[in-house]
Amino acid sequence: MKIHDFDPEMRIVLESGAELKGARVVYETYGRPNADFSNVILVCHALTGDQYAAGTRPDNGKPGWWSGLIGSGKAVDTDRYYVICPNVLGGCAGGTAPSSVNPDTGKVWGMDFPVITVKDMVKVQAELLTALGVHKILCVIGGSMGGMQALEWVKTYPDRVISAVPIASSWRHSAQNIAFNEVGRQAVMADPDWRGGDYESFGVKPVKGLAVARMAAHVTYLSEKALHRKFGRKLQGGDLPYSFDANFQVESYLRYQGSAFTERFDANCYLYITRALDYFDLTAGGKSLAGAFKGVKAKVCLISFSSDWLFPSAESRLIMRALNANAADVSFVEIESDKGHDAFLLDEPEMLTVVKGFIDAVAEDYGVIEERI
Repeated sequence: MKIHDFDPEMRIVLESGAELKGARVVYETYGRPNADFSNVILVCHALTGDQYAAGTRPDNGKPGWWSGLIGSGKAVDTDRYYVICPNVLGGCAGGTAPSSVNPDTGKVWGMDFPVITVKDMVKVQAELLTALGVHKILCVIGGSMGGMQALEWVKTYPDRVISAVPIASSWRHSAQNIAFNEVGRQAVMADPDWRGGDYESFGVKPVKGLAVARMAAHVTYLSEKALHRKFGRKLQGGDLPYSFDANFQVESYLRYQGSAFTERFDANCYLYITRALDYFDLTAGGKSLAGAFKGVKAKVCLISFSSDWLFPSAESRLIMRALNANAADVSFVEIESDKGHDAFLLDEPEMLTVVKGFIDAVAEDYGVIEERI
């Protein structure tokens, strides 16, 4: 894990107007930069992701969450490109977040941490890249919340982004998405061990509430067809036990997902990041979607999945039209898949082909391909 600490006296002004005094960003890199840093690809992670996008994770020895996409000879080829993946502001993998220590008090931030937005996350990423000597990004790519960050990048930093690949994402959360997030937050806050967000001081964790939040969210990442194909109405045993244990296989699966999540994620971080997702809206303030993308210079490749009901393809089509209204260079691909929203993390050959073709074409136009590492 690589660490960048900003100057302790540096004040990062957040979208809310609150200030963070200094900050720590943790990140990972894959591949090597070329002489002029023209081969940099920024990878933005989703809600529960982190900086370990590829290779082997140092914490548990498992592959990174996007190892199918990033690596030697893969769609994002680390023999050609220098990949940077930071953990977002508010993430619980080692950077500045509700789970980190407030330098002014010496105690864990908890709910004293200022409310953050996706724009704040991107602002910190921009500051990190500047500190690393990277002033232009060949491509910024991400799925779900990562796609939101990619869209924020092309909107807010048009002179720094050459291309972007937002996958399974949107320009804002729908009312349905906000509703699911609120169910999850209320599950966390209803857990007696949440203690108003001060659970660290009491030596407890709201694992039951966080597990329920994860279970509810996980349902939205799948499609009905995927759930039926994998589980149907199969029972754990042969006969109905007439109990409230995990009678069905799908119940057991969700309980496992919830329990496993509590071992790697912080409850307060979950509250803050889901709130950041809900606040994200490129049309806030009465702007039209086309108006939101005024001045965009990047080439954009939008990718969606036919069975994704969390971020349906219709929303990517609207983004495409809004970019077209600004004469932007935009393409859109809808991939037929019954795997739901999580398809962007799974083995989807067409997605890999599209991503590779797009990034390699941009790199060739920009004169990067010939400069192999």
